[in-house]
Amino acid sequence: MNEQFLKRMKEYIPEEMDAYLESLEEPLHQSARLNPLKTDRQFLEDRLEFLKEPSPFNKDAWMVEGQYGLDPYHQMGLFYLQEPSASAVVEAMGIEEGDTVLDLCAAPGSKSSQIAGKLKTGFLVSNEIMPKRAQILLSNMERMGVENMMVTNMDSKVLCCQMPEAFDKILVDAPCSGEGMMKKHDAAREEWSLENIELCAKRQKEILANAIPALRPGGVLMYSTCTYAKEENEEVVSWILENFPEMKQEAISADFGRPGLPTQGMDASKVVRIFPMDGGEGHFMAKFRKEGCEEAELKELKSDTLPKEAAAFLKEQLPDGYRHYKTVDKKDRISVYGMNHPFTSLKKGTVLRQGVYLGDVVKKRFEPAQAFFLSASMARYPKCQTNVSLEAMDEFFHGQQLNMESEKGWRALCYDGMCFGFGKSDGRRITNKLPKGMRLLVNSHLERKKQ
Repeated sequence: MNEQFLKRMKEYIPEEMDAYLESLEEPLHQSARLNPLKTDRQFLEDRLEFLKEPSPFNKDAWMVEGQYGLDPYHQMGLFYLQEPSASAVVEAMGIEEGDTVLDLCAAPGSKSSQIAGKLKTGFLVSNEIMPKRAQILLSNMERMGVENMMVTNMDSKVLCCQMPEAFDKILVDAPCSGEGMMKKHDAAREEWSLENIELCAKRQKEILANAIPALRPGGVLMYSTCTYAKEENEEVVSWILENFPEMKQEAISADFGRPGLPTQGMDASKVVRIFPMDGGEGHFMAKFRKEGCEEAELKELKSDTLPKEAAAFLKEQLPDGYRHYKTVDKKDRISVYGMNHPFTSLKKGTVLRQGVYLGDVVKKRFEPAQAFFLSASMARYPKCQTNVSLEAMDEFFHGQQLNMESEKGWRALCYDGMCFGFGKSDGRRITNKLPKGMRLLVNSHLERKKQ
């Protein structure tokens, strides 16, 4: 390991350096976080044998051990696997059910899906600048059943300048040098350098400078990293306070971790540092509130008329449907989206998804989407459901049709009462409609669980 890195760490934690080095030889900490959009604690505790003990960082998470990767309940989005200390950040934001929230550096979606679980009438914008990572973000948001959302793929400046003072809460979980991920990613260890730390700190300040104008007066900004570097943590906090006098540092109430490192221009007692000795891999978080009295609103679009083919499908599948709809005319189809929050529009940048992708009207027939059957609403209110065995679920994810009797038509396929996909039944077999890109090509934990 880099000697300069070790020297810096010894300066940060001189009395715990031996304990830190020992932690690097221990297994990676991992936790499973409940998805309240789809299920509850008791359901998971009754079924998941790898839940070890409650997480010290989040009341809705457990430390885990053993085999848990492609567990069927994970496939259905009932829980999210997450580095334990990372789940503390969203808990400290104080999100309320009706908030409008921006997660500015959101991939792969762990914190975004956690935010979504706290919103009911609120709205979440999840952004990621890297296209491939943005697609991973969208996939995870679909799996977790998030509905009142917009997933974007753009530079933070392009996004935030279109939404001035529109958000109650903003999370900047900034790209960083990743010192807390050295056990998980070899690149974090091999590519460590002071030059990279300085580059990361520069980029973090640019992102924050873009984010702050999008925060409403009275709103909360949470800044977090998974690194130990003072330049990316306390010194960035000091920079915010110096350059944005409307931003005031707020204390974070936590019974884990420890205060920050003494740094001029900021209150180290109000931030939280988490080291591996605290039960996580490494995290830093700081909280700010914006002063002022003026604020704007997101531009709301008038709901589109739901095509009759889609309306007939929803009447069969979902008792109450959605309150708002958006249609997009394409060359050979009309794509339909729905959610219970008004849609909004952006003139610049790439919007990957807004609301739940319900499906497409093609040649006067409706073809539903997998995303609809993974939605939170379908987890709670599936009408046309066909319950199947674990073996049949595994066959489904490997692209096979299900030879079984069922009512005719589009069927929500469920295991243990929870929806995981869909197919079309002729009464004797169910045609597999899982998109090819989502099919499993190797043996899965679904199969191991059957053994």
